[in-house]
Amino acid sequence: MRYIDFHCDMLYRIYYKAGTTPQETIWHNNGHVDLSRLTDAGYLAQFFACFLDQSKQPKTGTHYGDVLEMIGLFKKGLPQSPGARLCTSAADYIKNKKENTLSCFLTVEEGGILENDLSRLDTLYKEGIRLITLTWNYENCLGFPHNMSQLPNTGLKPFGHEVIREMQRLGILIDVSHLSDAGFEDVYRSTTIPFVASHSCCRSLCAHSRNLTDDMIRKIGDRQGIVGINFYGPFLSPDGRSTTEAITTHLRHLINTGGLDIAALGSDFDGIEGPLEIPGCHQINNLIPTLEKAHFTPLEIDAICHRNMERILTQL
Repeated sequence: MRYIDFHCDMLYRIYYKAGTTPQETIWHNNGHVDLSRLTDAGYLAQFFACFLDQSKQPKTGTHYGDVLEMIGLFKKGLPQSPGARLCTSAADYIKNKKENTLSCFLTVEEGGILENDLSRLDTLYKEGIRLITLTWNYENCLGFPHNMSQLPNTGLKPFGHEVIREMQRLGILIDVSHLSDAGFEDVYRSTTIPFVASHSCCRSLCAHSRNLTDDMIRKIGDRQGIVGINFYGPFLSPDGRSTTEAITTHLRHLINTGGLDIAALGSDFDGIEGPLEIPGCHQINNLIPTLEKAHFTPLEIDAICHRNMERILTQL
């Protein structure tokens, strides 16, 4: 089986450890993800988030500067990573797949780094960023996060609307994971192309505000978007356990609600904690027997593991 994973936080983990643990590299480290294990496990592509926690002091003086340094760290490490390349388009991906090379996509998780400066979006695009998660867990210049979604008027701000228009023009995927319910509705009403939830689960199965309602799932499906199921236990089940069975249950609900084309994997590796039945990218194959036991067909498993993501790559 071949895989595409829509979200991991490996870059954040390595960047903020740089200097204290220099042996931790993008090729080999002690986290959930590195390029050597991705290639060994048969991944076709991995999306690497430049994640920012705006409550923490940036290393460079600005969170935007930290993102640029994370991008630089990744690009610097690629020549020492055989069988992996930076990928910025569908054409790049097709070429890499033919050459049995891992495609590495760069993303930003926290649109607040734009700080009301639209020119930064163009810079990030030129640096290779192809997806932006509009918010994390704090209000920013674009809008409001999921944990404020119960409040009125917590959708996108005027600058947020400017940003999603420019993202559509450039070819940067709009990611609604972490976004408030009202912000989700603003994205749905204000866009015409597919948008995504790179690492989210189903709220009807686990009542967490980070998860998507059935109505949201249907709207992403109607727009021909993608949802990557998150492997974090508290998003998967009320008992907080991360199991292949829980992941499988969310995937089935996702397909039943939004259609087969919507379902994908968005592990959130290196951004999640706790016991994991899939403890890292090298053991992603642990999922397949559980899918088969739940009577997923080979066509459905293929779609979940990489085919649906290949379709969304045509937007880049």
